[in-house]
Amino acid sequence: MLQEGLKLPIVSEADMRTLPAHVSMPLTGHLLSSTLPYHPTLPGEIQPLTPIEPHPLLPAAPGPSRVAGSTSFLPPPRTLFSSPPAHARPLPPKAVLTRANSKNQVENVAEETEAAVAQAIATDKTPEGATTGLAYDNMMLKHQCVCNDNSHHPEHGGRLHSIMARLQETGLIHRCHYLRARKATLEEIQSCHSEAHTLLFGTNPLNRSRLDMSMFADLPIKSFVRLHCGGIGVDLDTTWNEMHTSSAARMAAGCVVDLAYKVAKGELRNGFALVRPPGHHAEHQQAMGFCFFNSIAIAARQLHQKLNLKKILIVDWDVHHGNGTQSMFYDDRHVLYISMHRYDDGSFFPGTGAPTEVGECDGYGFNVNIAFSGGLKPPMGDAEYLAAFQSVVMPIAREFDPDIVLVSAGFDAADGHPSPLGGYKVSASCFAHMTKQLMTLARGKVVLALEGGYNLTSISDASEACVRALTGEELPPISEHELARPPCQSALETLQNVIAVQSGPWPVVRRQSGLLGLSQAEVQGREEEQETVSAMASLRVDPQNHQSRSPEPPPQTTAAPGTSNDEEEPMEEDSEVGTGDICAVRDNYSVGSSGRSREGGRAWVCPAPSRPAPPKLVPAPAWRAGDPLS
Repeated sequence: MLQEGLKLPIVSEADMRTLPAHVSMPLTGHLLSSTLPYHPTLPGEIQPLTPIEPHPLLPAAPGPSRVAGSTSFLPPPRTLFSSPPAHARPLPPKAVLTRANSKNQVENVAEETEAAVAQAIATDKTPEGATTGLAYDNMMLKHQCVCNDNSHHPEHGGRLHSIMARLQETGLIHRCHYLRARKATLEEIQSCHSEAHTLLFGTNPLNRSRLDMSMFADLPIKSFVRLHCGGIGVDLDTTWNEMHTSSAARMAAGCVVDLAYKVAKGELRNGFALVRPPGHHAEHQQAMGFCFFNSIAIAARQLHQKLNLKKILIVDWDVHHGNGTQSMFYDDRHVLYISMHRYDDGSFFPGTGAPTEVGECDGYGFNVNIAFSGGLKPPMGDAEYLAAFQSVVMPIAREFDPDIVLVSAGFDAADGHPSPLGGYKVSASCFAHMTKQLMTLARGKVVLALEGGYNLTSISDASEACVRALTGEELPPISEHELARPPCQSALETLQNVIAVQSGPWPVVRRQSGLLGLSQAEVQGREEEQETVSAMASLRVDPQNHQSRSPEPPPQTTAAPGTSNDEEEPMEEDSEVGTGDICAVRDNYSVGSSGRSREGGRAWVCPAPSRPAPPKLVPAPAWRAGDPLS
């Protein structure tokens, strides 16, 4: 517990390394090694740190203060945010990025982005024929480390610059309706996050200084971290800019919420939210993994509370598991969360997302984790992701029949990301085809929100392909090699495990188990044959006149006036259900232990012992920033 007047120290990375209790697993899944592309370590000899000021969150205590086991003093104020450290390498006045396949090779993407946005918002009216919304705001570019050196930080504003420039080059930005963005309100954010978390990360320094400091005592974060680059972070990965991070995080959430509103109400058919910082790692009162506010979760909660949507599907194809999104809806039957991610038996960040994590209480069965393991031998690609969609994602999604589909569209599974940040080889075409499949649900109401993805070329390719799918343009084809290649053995084992776990609440997945070992080309051939056979079997040909006719309806018995047909069609009786049986309610898609729907729908009661008991839920230990590594 924090006491009044006590300072929160800012702990240096050097101190973090000497204190095992403070060392946490970075997003890369490793301690900061000099072999990693984005996270160089400190020099071999740790130089004494310059005095640093405590974060202005807490009032100053009289006299100097020292962190236990640290050589850093907490000196007079006005030194932390006045100027970047002397060793920090500042960027030029205007950020210039180099992009492959560009006509000039080197272009000022910032100017292109501003010109494109200005042109897009020149009119308040939706352009004729535009049905795809695009949510974006330059405010989100201001969230950056105070060291001003993006080479140390994979999550930076150049990600949005590159994607916007690609949409401008290809002309796709003119096929979209640009939304005037707004920051999410504190009330909206508190629908998913605690009040203390919302005020700490969502208010400006002036307002934050007026808050009662005792309200932050229960937050997991007890101190900010001095990064090796000279900046400040929530952890070793998640940078904090005192002046701009809160506004950027609230703007990202507001973009996703507004876009989801317009799509849900039918004002737009679908949309793409080009936002940062990402959100799916942010938990109820924990910022981590580059994330502060869980934008997708906030949008889903608002759609349920304000628009009364009963069935919301969240698909998360970021290579990292969305631990924050899962935790917020783990007992909620109105939100079905399906995640495809690299798991490696819990050794890949964030360590959550095991197939056995299926939800609890009312939310049992509404949490589906396709957790790929086996490392990168071989890395997962199009064949594995398409197989997961065909065998698990789409069958469950069709059965759920959502009102809207929200996608945590992280592109760090795309080819081009090094192992610590992804390592998979999913193509841009595959992301586009997965988007197109999701558009067959919810009458096409699909909202994509950018999450991870750090290779500028890869995320630009993937974003372009997905926007093409949303706007109805022709998609780039998937390579014949990937279509002809069956999924690798480790992926097959993962999908078989998921089907075994989810076959209780979602029996529909059992029908796909026989197709797991086939390539996508073979699966398509089988489906075409089955459709042909089914179409022919549905026709009955009269041998005399060779005219097809429909089967005759069964005879109906007309009840006498004043009588009832209740005896002929008796009502279903409630029956006792064994403790090991599963009861599935499919009229309102709620799965639980009672035999009757809470909303008046028809209930399916499982006859004991017709179905085996569901697998015992053994949740993987959730890693939090600051936990020691094993």
